[in-house]
Amino acid sequence: MELTKGIQQIYPLVEEDMDKIIAIAHKLCVSKGEILIQHQEVNKYIYFLEEGICRIFYPKEEKEVVLDFCFPGDIILPLNSYVHSLPTYEIVDTLEPCVIYRISIQELQELYASSLSIANWGRKLAELETLKIEARLMQSLFKSASERYTELLKKAPKLLQRIKLGYIASYLGVSQVTLSRIRAEI
Repeated sequence: MELTKGIQQIYPLVEEDMDKIIAIAHKLCVSKGEILIQHQEVNKYIYFLEEGICRIFYPKEEKEVVLDFCFPGDIILPLNSYVHSLPTYEIVDTLEPCVIYRISIQELQELYASSLSIANWGRKLAELETLKIEARLMQSLFKSASERYTELLKKAPKLLQRIKLGYIASYLGVSQVTLSRIRAEI
């Protein structure tokens, strides 16, 4: 999804304000396996994923717990760094080559101070990201692995085929054997 379309989906901006955000966005072509956001480091950017797939995960002892996947059109926003300038909990890496726009949180904060509509855009962005986290929490608490897999299929049916089954199983909180049974049922 194109950057301007993604920005406008969050909160509609006039062209002048849109141009200000576009001016601080830097396009990156990132290889598969690159880390965008490192665990326990203050992250200085938000990311808009134009092409490719990313994985958000948390390292736990000797394994990784997949929290979510990011698909084209998604914003990758490490809330702890964005809101409090504190280290992140998660790691975000690329599962395939990606085209990403990176926006400096500091420069974005400066735009918030200079434009009420851009500040409202930023508020809406944070609200939407908070709702995504709440939805993930509700899914993990109240939905079965099969229901969560079905929702993931609806979100990105064609892209899901490009993600390792071990990552999907981790996201669902099940073994790969259980994931194979879920997939056979669907």
